[in-house]
Amino acid sequence: MMLGSDVSSLTTTARTAAAQGLSIVVPVYNEAAGLVALHERLINLARTLHGRYGLACEVVYVDDGSKDETLAIARGLPADTLDVQVVSLSRNFGKEAALMAGLDHARRGAVLFMDGDGQHPPTLVERLVAHWIDDGYDVVYTAKANRDNESAARRLAVRGFYALINWGARQKIPEDAGDFRLLSPRAAAALRQLPERNRFFKGLASWIGFRQIRVDYEPAPRAHGVTTFNAGRLIGLSIEGLTSFSVAPLRFASLLGVLLAGVAFLFGLSILWEVFTTGKQVPGYPSLVVGLMTIGGVQLIMIGIVGEYIGKILSELKARPIYFVAEHTEKHADGSTAQSAPERTAAE
Repeated sequence: MMLGSDVSSLTTTARTAAAQGLSIVVPVYNEAAGLVALHERLINLARTLHGRYGLACEVVYVDDGSKDETLAIARGLPADTLDVQVVSLSRNFGKEAALMAGLDHARRGAVLFMDGDGQHPPTLVERLVAHWIDDGYDVVYTAKANRDNESAARRLAVRGFYALINWGARQKIPEDAGDFRLLSPRAAAALRQLPERNRFFKGLASWIGFRQIRVDYEPAPRAHGVTTFNAGRLIGLSIEGLTSFSVAPLRFASLLGVLLAGVAFLFGLSILWEVFTTGKQVPGYPSLVVGLMTIGGVQLIMIGIVGEYIGKILSELKARPIYFVAEHTEKHADGSTAQSAPERTAAE
C-alpha cells in the first residue's frame, strides 16, 4: 500500500503554465464597500497576466456568511477577461474553512490566495506569478517587511508564537508569513490531499515542502471598514494554530513539570539537610501554601492543554464537513453562466 502521493505529473514549466491557468481565491466577509474596486483591479491583473504569459485566470469569491450586501454585489460582478465563481457558505465558518472552500472549487491549475480587504496589492501578484513560471517555485509566500507600526507587546507575542510553534518542528513556519501566497498546480494538489479538519493554512502550506520562496511587502492600508481580528480572536487563532499543527505546548508542559519536580526535589533535600545539621524543623506554612497553589495552577494549565488536544481528536473523529455551500454560481468570460445545486458540501 502506498502511503504517499505522487504529484510529479503536475509539474509545470514556462511552456505548460499557460495551459494550467491561475485561480485567485478571495475569502470575503462583510466587504461590500470595496468589492467592486477590488474586482476591477483583478480584471486589470488578469489582462496583464494573459498578455505576458497567456495565462487564463478565474477568481473564486468565497462569502463566509457576510451580514451585509457582499453576496449580492459578488453575484453581479462581471466576468470580464477572467471567469468568476461565487461560493456562498451557509454560515460563518471562519477564514480557514473559507480558504479550503476556495481551494476545493478552484478550476485552474495554480491557486493564489488573497484577502478581500484590499491590503494584498494585486500588483504584487505579477511578481508571485513570475517566481512560479519563470523561476520554477512551487510555493511563493508573502510576509510583512516589518512590524514597526505595531506595539512592542504584539511584536513580542508574534515572535513568541513562532518560536513556540517551530520548537522542535522538522518543517519550520516562516515568521510573519501570511495567507497571501501562490501555490503551483502540484503544491495545490498536495494541499488538497491533507485530510485534517482542524486546519492551520500557514503551517500546512509550509509542511508540504517543494521549492518555496519568500517575498516581503508592505500591506496597503484598509480602503474601508475595520479589521475584525481583535486581540481575543488573534489569541484564539494562535491557540488553534498551535494545537492543530504543533505538539510544542505538550512538550512545554512536560518540561515545566520536570522543572517543577526538580525544584521540589531540591527543596526537599534542603529541608532534610537543615533538619540533620541543625535539628530544627522548618515551620513551612507559607512555603507549603505557595507550593500547593503553584502546583495546583500548573496542573490546571496542563489539563487545559491536554483538553485542547483531546478536543481536536474529538473533532477529527466526528469527521464533520469543514463547510457547507448554500449557493454556488459561475460566470465565464465567454458569457455562459452556471449555478450548482445548493446541497454541495466539503465532503464532495
